[in-house]
Amino acid sequence: MTAKKPIIQKFPDFKLEDNHDGAACGLDEVGRAPLAGPVTASCVYIPDNQKHHGFIKEIRDSKKLSRKKREALYDQITGYFAYAITDIMQEDVDRLNIHHASLQAMARSYETMCKNFSLQPDLALIDGKFAPAMPCKTMTVIKGDNVSVSIAAASIIAKVHRDRYMEQLHNKYPHYGWNTNVGYPTKQHLEAIKEHGITAHHRRSFSPIKHYSFAS
Repeated sequence: MTAKKPIIQKFPDFKLEDNHDGAACGLDEVGRAPLAGPVTASCVYIPDNQKHHGFIKEIRDSKKLSRKKREALYDQITGYFAYAITDIMQEDVDRLNIHHASLQAMARSYETMCKNFSLQPDLALIDGKFAPAMPCKTMTVIKGDNVSVSIAAASIIAKVHRDRYMEQLHNKYPHYGWNTNVGYPTKQHLEAIKEHGITAHHRRSFSPIKHYSFAS
């Protein structure tokens, strides 16, 4: 289905999920713009008998939440709902390009969730304008993490997962500030690249990375 225009609303809800005659899951990705690290996608399915939890009203676009709140919601989302998270690492981002890598990450997350939880939602609500080829119906939703609780939940666990990964890399490569910028091209990150070069975790196809040599 074509992308639905963003709906002006304060918090995401279950209207899109409930308007579908069948099971609907949500997908979102994080990490399209960073110069280093994976692009990460997540798929979340919230069954009707789990929609009563009080914490659901706190689920929204991950960028609108504090780190502490995202961490708490991560534990609740992964504790109660079916989900999967997929990383497409930087070498495959370079090989596929970021657009196709993001779509592949979402498709894999759906497949992994279905396998791990023995289910198969027949509609995938996808944040943005583009959908991967999938074995179910898809509906793209512009600014979907502001519209659908399922998409917003996927955005939260994808971001927390990827942030944790970048924090682990920071311990090995502290110059780049990945514990705070998570690979985005901040001033600190760009200055560290100029001084120390790039690492195997940088995306070689991204500018300005391709102009630098590997760090020693």
